[in-house]
Amino acid sequence: MKYLTILGDGMADEPIDALGGKTPLMAAHTPMMDTLAARSEIGLAATIPDGMKPGSDTANLAVLGYDPRASYTGRSPLEALSIGVDMKPDDIALRCNLVTLSSEPGLAYSERTILDHSSGEISTGDAAVLLDVLRREFASETYQFYVGTSYRHLLIWAGGEVLDLSQPHDHLGEVIGAYLPEDQMLRHMMERSFELLDNHPINVERAKKGLNKANSAWFWGAGTRPSLAGFTEKTGKRGAMISAVDLLKGIAVGTHMQVMDVPGATGGLHTDYHGKAQAAVQALCEDGNDFVYVHIEAPDEMGHQGSVERKVQAIEYLDDRIIRPIYEALTAQGVEFRMLVMPDHPTPIRVRTHTAAPVPYLLYDSRKALGSFPSYDEATGASSGIFYPEGYRLAAHLFSE
Repeated sequence: MKYLTILGDGMADEPIDALGGKTPLMAAHTPMMDTLAARSEIGLAATIPDGMKPGSDTANLAVLGYDPRASYTGRSPLEALSIGVDMKPDDIALRCNLVTLSSEPGLAYSERTILDHSSGEISTGDAAVLLDVLRREFASETYQFYVGTSYRHLLIWAGGEVLDLSQPHDHLGEVIGAYLPEDQMLRHMMERSFELLDNHPINVERAKKGLNKANSAWFWGAGTRPSLAGFTEKTGKRGAMISAVDLLKGIAVGTHMQVMDVPGATGGLHTDYHGKAQAAVQALCEDGNDFVYVHIEAPDEMGHQGSVERKVQAIEYLDDRIIRPIYEALTAQGVEFRMLVMPDHPTPIRVRTHTAAPVPYLLYDSRKALGSFPSYDEATGASSGIFYPEGYRLAAHLFSE
């Protein structure tokens, strides 16, 4: 028996007037998910424990079967594992986003507006050049910068402290003054980064092309060195991770799962879906894994961008370019499998950030019908009467026979 989770990051949403009162998941053309729904169990799961911030870190840990209350030490330490940073016991890891701030002349830094938390999904190559500018200005025995992926990078603060720092995607379109760090050095580095980056040649060229500048650092997600139980030790299953996002790769490293490298995977709307689907089949049928976790970031990014059309498109790509080919390949090879399809958390277009609302899941078993539903979406999940108030327990249900 093989097992897989296909995770549409931020895929859940709320009814939207522009979609006739439907959510993007309800409005999307998803024939594969609808076909599976006719033989699947569908319900709701609460992936964010009460009192914890809704994020992909806590939520994906929960979907993998880890209780976030017991296992979570911060987002950035998980990303540090992916990047290969060996944190010392007194190190603090912080996410260093390259963000887009408004560029009006004469404004104080604190008066600027955050326009984009991802700088238009800047390429890793361009971001690395800009991060090197910050490294040359600020690097010391106390502060070290590391390149991640796209706009997502890392700051290690030796002997630092875990601070409550604002997530940039929570404040899109807002003036940033109220959300800046109280720590004076972190604030200074953010303010100075704008002076260094706003007119950097890369950003001048991006502006000419109509692209968002990557003109400021933004620190958030502070945490200490993580300690996670091994996935095989916990579940008895050998697992693999497929994701373009350092956070998910870091979770895999920390839990001793195989990290499948897909060179064309970007985390954006036009990631290499074909490569990811092929890697999933390879992980299960060639590499000897019992379980594979396929993470697709695009629905979340489109939610943050506030694009209804592109969020619908991301969900349709997930259905047609990930779920369908994996299902067809495993079926053609006669593999018996159980497949869980779900988001980690909602990223509603209305708020352009994460919420803690329960998310719908679909559980399919190739050997037998587990239920019969007309479609897979938020409304169907809510009407099914099946609810996991502790979402991390859903993974054990996936692995049950």
